[in-house]
Amino acid sequence: QLAESGGGLVQPGGSLRLSCAASRTIFNIYKMAWYRQAPGKQRELVASIAPGSITNYLDAVKGRFAISRDNTKNTVYLQMNSLKPDDTAVYYCNAEPPNLNWGQGTPVTVSS
Repeated sequence: QLAESGGGLVQPGGSLRLSCAASRTIFNIYKMAWYRQAPGKQRELVASIAPGSITNYLDAVKGRFAISRDNTKNTVYLQMNSLKPDDTAVYYCNAEPPNLNWGQGTPVTVSS
């Protein structure tokens, strides 16, 4: 149902864009969100976007990350700028609340 991509290794201050492809049924109904789970920590909500494109962000990423959705492609994006080592985590997309099956996620490592 959900397929995340776009992660990788990036230096501090760099950028990445994550993508999440979903089925049309999911995309039209649900508020979609990006979550992340860092090693040894609980999964946390990073950003969400409603079908009407109202967005919300974790305080730690405000001003650096931007969530968007392309309704023609059933895809949600997360543009991540000014990345910090603390952003290192596996990133997942899901609905908000996360009531869909989790995908495998895409790992992001921020390191010099």
